[in-house]
Amino acid sequence: MWLLSTARAELRYFSSARNAAKQGYAILSHVWGEKEQTFQETEVLRVQCATDDTNPRDYSTPKVRDSCIFAERHGYKWIWDDTCCIDKTSSSELSEAINSMFSYYSLADVCYAYLEDVHCTSDAVPQDVSGSLRSQYWALMSAAWFKRGWTLQELIAPDQVLFLSQEWTVIGTKADLADDLERIAGIPRSVLRQEADVSDFSVAQRMSWAAERRTSREEDEAYCLMGLFGVNMPTVYGEGGKAFRRLQEEILKKTIDTSLFAWGDIVEHPCHSAPGHSEYDQSEMYLFATAPSDFRYCSQRIYDANVMKRLGIPEAHVRLHQSIYMSNRMCLTTRPCMPSYRAPTCSRC
Repeated sequence: MWLLSTARAELRYFSSARNAAKQGYAILSHVWGEKEQTFQETEVLRVQCATDDTNPRDYSTPKVRDSCIFAERHGYKWIWDDTCCIDKTSSSELSEAINSMFSYYSLADVCYAYLEDVHCTSDAVPQDVSGSLRSQYWALMSAAWFKRGWTLQELIAPDQVLFLSQEWTVIGTKADLADDLERIAGIPRSVLRQEADVSDFSVAQRMSWAAERRTSREEDEAYCLMGLFGVNMPTVYGEGGKAFRRLQEEILKKTIDTSLFAWGDIVEHPCHSAPGHSEYDQSEMYLFATAPSDFRYCSQRIYDANVMKRLGIPEAHVRLHQSIYMSNRMCLTTRPCMPSYRAPTCSRC
């Protein structure tokens, strides 16, 4: 794990995130712009400034420079920034960083959520919006940060998240803004205030938190969720939608939570379909979802293990069937009794 020194914006390697955590570090969460400082550019600055005894931090991009200064003022000697603390020319290092990202954020002392499109004041905001720091609610709501896939884990994993405006002014903490963040991000305030663990929520519920978020690369729709479900898998850019399929397979290996298959809207069995819907396209029926957006209606879909017990179905029996599914991929492609149309009686129609 590479960290930037806040005093000089120079890179230093730590053998693990846990070793880095012993010294304490801040971590930056942000939306990438068109031009971000890379690992290689950071190294070039270090070499150039060593010859004339200048500080490379002064020549870094504004975001890198200002994040270092902000962290230093708060007593941190180290900060992690995903733009320049990962050597993306190394596929192995990139894969390791992506698989370790959740732990990077969870082990940080504090996460700075930098909202570059939010200004520190907004006089036009109505004052009757519920929640703390009401004057910032509408500005937060429109921030691009809440629409990106990677920032989901960056909101959930750290104990402390400090939201900062474009001017590096403090807007509030994750705990302070929990009521507003629940409305904006769809994540229960109990998770944001650390009153509940993410594992207390079903697979479908956690997937629903990512349903409205987007990533630049299709594969990242899956990769950015690995930490949220405690799974790891190789990153293969170029595989497209197969990445999300692989993610679900890994989740299936880890849990018997059948809400994984409860994606999509409520539908009727084809035997009870409305006129004109007696035929449906078998090719559009799958056990696995194709993207997180398929879970957008699943925020209230829970998995209750006690139901299995009351039905007399032992956990070992469920796991046996899962292992059979995993050994025969064809069993994972069909999703019987799930037509591709919405039921006419659905309350959301």
